[in-house]
Amino acid sequence: MKLLLIHTGGTIGMVATPTGFAPAEGVIEAALADLGASQVTLLPLLPLIDSAQATPTDWNRIAQAIFDNHNDYNGFIITHGTDTLAFTASALCFALAGLKRPVILTGAMRPLTVENSDGVQNLSDALKAAQTAPPGIWVQFSGQLLHGARVRKAHSSALDAFTASRSAVPPLQPGKTPTLIPYKPAEIGILSMAPGQSEALLSHALTTLDAVVLRVFGAGTIPETPALRAGLLAAQARNTPVIAISQSPKGGIALGTYAAGNLMLQSGVIDGRDMTPEAAYTKLAHVLSLPADQRQAALARILCGEVSASRP
Repeated sequence: MKLLLIHTGGTIGMVATPTGFAPAEGVIEAALADLGASQVTLLPLLPLIDSAQATPTDWNRIAQAIFDNHNDYNGFIITHGTDTLAFTASALCFALAGLKRPVILTGAMRPLTVENSDGVQNLSDALKAAQTAPPGIWVQFSGQLLHGARVRKAHSSALDAFTASRSAVPPLQPGKTPTLIPYKPAEIGILSMAPGQSEALLSHALTTLDAVVLRVFGAGTIPETPALRAGLLAAQARNTPVIAISQSPKGGIALGTYAAGNLMLQSGVIDGRDMTPEAAYTKLAHVLSLPADQRQAALARILCGEVSASRP
């Protein structure tokens, strides 16, 4: 069975430097040799980066590598930094449709170059998952195979840092043949509600950005201020998509439950239900990369299991 490992950098492949841990060439190569992974071809995406530096351009580079090599390999592994791994996993779910192969993202909380690294086990598990998992975008971490469009980093230092809600829909957009929709440049913001937050910031973002993720209180409430009302109505007039999600990590939202969230219904805000911030952000980036006449339908559909099939 032929596997392609796309190495992007991240903690798993870092070495100690005078200024802190940084990605280095040769680390993943040595680990594969130690594991006897002769069936694996390594494709480093140079320059290797800390995932804090990742951008949609990097999502495109990874997606393009999978698309170009899809028919030549039985499975794919992506080694990636943990800080933005969930963004990349969600981004690949939206960018790639019709995959016939499993794509497994993994990484480590401790570099392979230090004692008691979790990288060896995560890498070994990812190699196995790439041979057995169903087609789609998955995250293999700390013994768990997680849904790529539902995953989130829930702990900053624990070895089992990632979690994902269950979904009846696999992390894969259906399609007869593999298709790639690259991300186009877009100005997208994540705005989190807070008591007494700067109204100038909210107003500016809602009247200038291409799309907005609105992180609201609880089950779907916001402070209904004149500036926020004007900003949301202006976004609606500009056809700027706004997705609302809860700041609470579990439970999701249901717009219309509380009067304090009625403004969002009036202004056409999309109910993100129990979508993760990473999935909401990358779905907006994906939708803005589609032809204008396809965007509304894509926003309204569950594309790859990014929300629960039923209300939380």
